[in-house]
Amino acid sequence: MDHYLDLRLLPDPEFPVSVLMNALFAKLHRVLVQLENHHLGISFPEVGQNKPSLGGCLRIHGSLGELNKLQTQNWLTGMRDHVEVTAISSVPAGAQHRQVRRVQVKSNAERLRRRYLKRHPGVSEDEVALRVSSLDERRLKLPFVQMKSQSTGQQFCLFIEHLPLQQQVVPGEFNCYGLSVEATIPWF
Repeated sequence: MDHYLDLRLLPDPEFPVSVLMNALFAKLHRVLVQLENHHLGISFPEVGQNKPSLGGCLRIHGSLGELNKLQTQNWLTGMRDHVEVTAISSVPAGAQHRQVRRVQVKSNAERLRRRYLKRHPGVSEDEVALRVSSLDERRLKLPFVQMKSQSTGQQFCLFIEHLPLQQQVVPGEFNCYGLSVEATIPWF
């Protein structure tokens, strides 16, 4: 993780930044799946501290070789008019580190009840209502991108959390979204 490149969304009167970020992130996800790459991580340097927003910049972290390999792919087709891509640069000396991960929450009580009924066919709806109450719902105040599942076609929110800064690098692999449950990325 000694290099990075930024993809900065350009202002567009027709599309809000969130819509453009959703499209950009979906394209990155597809190319990471295609390349079967587990060595590129992402962050959002403009992530909102006071409100859940990822901002207008997607930063991709990795080695010089991995980032060059990514850039040889034609993965930004359709986004070229909406994004400015910086040159691949070295991470500044003294950068801190942080983990950027996906957060999944079972947030809809009604969906949980239906799921429980499917998995436990002998249980009555009243009993399920008692076991899975509306109090189980949690509202996340994290920024997210809206994705569409390639396998089911369903839309879902992929919540992204930037954990606190730390001094030490934690090595590890990244998933096909560029997120990790263990590895850190440089933060500057």
